[in-house]
Parts: sequence; C-alpha cells; structure tokens
Amino acid sequence: MMEMEGEQAETGKSVMCVLTDPEGTTLGGTMYLPQNVGPLQLQQIVNTLLKNEEKLPYAFYISNQELLVPLGNYLEKNKVSMEKTLSIVYQPQAVFRIRPINRCSATIAGHTEAVLSVAFSPDGRQLASGSGDTTVRLWDLNTQTPMFTCTGHKNWVLCIAWSPDGKYLVSGSKSGELICWDPQTGKPSGNPLTGHKKWITGISWEPVHLNAPCRRFVSASKDGDARIWDVSLKKCVICLSGHTLAVTCVKWGGDGVIYTGSQDCTIKVWETSQGKLIRELKGHGHWVNSLALSTEYVLRTGAFDHTGKQYTSAEEMKKVALERYNKMKGNAPERLVSGSDDFTMFLWEPAVSKHHKVRMTGHQQLVNHVYFSPDGLWVASASFDKSVKLWNGTTGEFVAAFRGHVGPVYQISWSADSRLLLSGSKDSTLKVWDIRTKKLKQDLPGHADEVFAVDWSPDGEKVASGGKDRVLKLWMG
Repeated sequence: MMEMEGEQAETGKSVMCVLTDPEGTTLGGTMYLPQNVGPLQLQQIVNTLLKNEEKLPYAFYISNQELLVPLGNYLEKNKVSMEKTLSIVYQPQAVFRIRPINRCSATIAGHTEAVLSVAFSPDGRQLASGSGDTTVRLWDLNTQTPMFTCTGHKNWVLCIAWSPDGKYLVSGSKSGELICWDPQTGKPSGNPLTGHKKWITGISWEPVHLNAPCRRFVSASKDGDARIWDVSLKKCVICLSGHTLAVTCVKWGGDGVIYTGSQDCTIKVWETSQGKLIRELKGHGHWVNSLALSTEYVLRTGAFDHTGKQYTSAEEMKKVALERYNKMKGNAPERLVSGSDDFTMFLWEPAVSKHHKVRMTGHQQLVNHVYFSPDGLWVASASFDKSVKLWNGTTGEFVAAFRGHVGPVYQISWSADSRLLLSGSKDSTLKVWDIRTKKLKQDLPGHADEVFAVDWSPDGEKVASGGKDRVLKLWMG
C-alpha cells in the first residue's frame, strides 16, 4: 500500500475507502487511496490483499453502481463528499468469457404440439425437450438433429430434469406420472412412477456432492404433495405432505434440505431422511410461483464446468462437485429467493432464520420466474408486466429493469459467466441482456409464436428455445 502514498501530491486529497466482499466483510481496513486510482489499481490491491497466487479479475461497485472511472472522477460526478468513507464492494468475475448469442443456427421440427420445456444436460453435450405431444425428445447437438423420441407418457410433458451426473433424465406429465429415461438410449429405465394424483409442477435432483451416483429426486404436484423417488429402487421413498394447496415449485438445496413453494402462500423446508418438516417460510400474500437458490448453477452442473472435463468414477465426481459447491458457497449461508402472484419477491437465508431477509418490490404483475446468476451475485426475475428485473443477490436491492419485451416474460436463463441474461416471452422473441451495461445486447426474433422455454447450456456455447410453434431453435454466438 505504501507505494501509492507518494502520488498524493499531484492528485490532491486522497480518498478514504473501505473494500468489502459482497457479504460485507471488510478487506484490509480503512485505506487512503489517491484520486487517480481506478478499477485496474483496485484489482491489484485486492489480489495482493487476498494473496492470490493467480491474479483474478474483479469488478467494483459503489452503491450498486459499477465503478468504471478513477475515484476522483466518481466523487466529482456523483457529488460525494471527500470527508465520507467510500465503501467499495469487490465482486469476483468469471475468468472465462461466454460469447453473446446472436444467430439461430438450427430450427428443428419434430414435436407435433407446443414445446413446454427445454434443458441441456449438465455437461452441455445433450439437449432434451418436453412437449404437449406427450413425448420427450433428445437432440444431437453436433448434427443438430433429433436423436431419440421417448414415448411412454399419456399426457402433456410439463417438466424435465437431468440428474447432475448426467446419467438420467426425468420427465413429469399432466397426468401426474414420472418417467426416468436413459439419455444414452432414449429408453425408460423402468415403469412410470405413479403416486401423484394431479399434474407435476416441478422436479429437482439430490445434489451429486451429497450422493453419487445420483439416485434420488423430488417431484412437486398440483395435488399438494412433494414426493422423493429413488431411481434404483424405482419407487417413492418419502411423501412430503403438509401444504394445503398445490405445490408449484421445488428445489433440493446444497445443504441437503428440500424447499417447496405452494399456492397456500408458504414455503416449506424439509429434511430428507424421514421427510420431517423443519421450517416454514411465511410472508407472501398470494401463490408462490418460483424458487431460486444462490447455489443453483453448481447444483445443476455438479462436477462439470466450462472446461468440458469428463469423469469416469462417481467418487471423483462427488469430490469435485463438493469442491465446486464449497467454493461457490464460501462462508455464507445458501440463499433462497421466492417469486409470487402478489407481485413481490422475498430473499431468505433459511438455514439462519424463518423470517425473510428482504422484501423485493417493483414488479407490476405476477412474478413468473426467479433465477440466481451462476456466481450467486445477481438475481433476475421475469414477470407478466413484460419486464425482467435485476437485483443484488446478496442484499436483495433493486439494480435495474430490462424493458423491451411487449408481452409477458415466461422464462430466463443465465450465461455461465454471469455476464449475460436471456429471456423468452409471449411476444415470440428471445432477448439477451448485458449485465454490465444494463442494456439489450441482442434481440432474437424467429419463433412464430409464444416462447415458453429457454435454456443456456452450462458450457455457454448454445441456447435452446421452444414454444407454441412446435419447433426447437438452437442459437449460437
């Protein structure tokens, strides 16, 4: 720090600063920095103080606005007093960059009714879709052609979910049954799993860092129950009963608990060895529609990352997945965000308290989908008010509104480096938003009707979308 003291003469008074991480933990106490210090010098300071052997990239924020100029210019422009201590938040950035998606590389016909869900496998090498035509389809991403048509459901396929080790794909239908598929053959690995009395609203797998190979997943249903299934035993092992109305969404957290959101306005937290209710999160005044976890990206991808490394043993996969989870989570508790028909969202730390940390308001219509960025630093929300909103993932503070869609926004997805956000809308377009500039990066028309489902592959290379026009579109950078 001393080498900077000498520059003070020509830059006038120095700026009193405190550097903190996104959780608010200070780094190195109060510092007096010359006014000509900008993001580049701050990056050197943070790397030095953290004793990083490999220099990492950081972005810097003051009051939720990114610092892109020297401190002196910032103070002048924002009329900030030199007497005040400036709190600067440093945010680690992904060391790799994802190219923005800008063109449709394939339009693939096959489904004979609307495409209701699309999902890339955890390693990004395979793609699955579920449709109103009662089939699940697996697509070959190299040739961009259909690979398998999985038949067995008797009604619309409403949701699909890959196991984080990539070994299974589960689909849930409007009739309430679930089918587990082998993605290598497109064949079911057993009979349909029955037990739910009404349609399936969500599916989530047990994280691979807790159990490898993957065996258990949880399903949520309109019938008010959530059920834990074991694919090896091919049966329901625990029924989570307690909600008084439909369960609309479900997440299996990295700490091993299950979160269910319901039309009864509550979120329930369950332990998974016996299915006991641990906690109830209350506050919403209407249906809970969507849940998001701060660790979601590492839970979804398990041991797979942008490098494309493959694994031979379940043990190695579990070990790497645990390392990735712990690194992502840091010392902070896992955070949960809920979005509701009451137009609001809540930020929770369920391991710490049953009371919400922040109420997030601003949407003018129901909140349809909430999603944390892969690095956990942002939350995005999609609403029927035609906007996508961006929030600070740690504090829950509002950051920006992305406007451009002319219809309700159904689903959102993040690029693996957390720098870009994708949205799909009733207006038949996909849009890519730049988190740094808070502006529209790319407008992607092409679908002939409403876009119900979008997903950005975990390796960042491709985007898939599907909707009412029955085609699957692949988009590339």
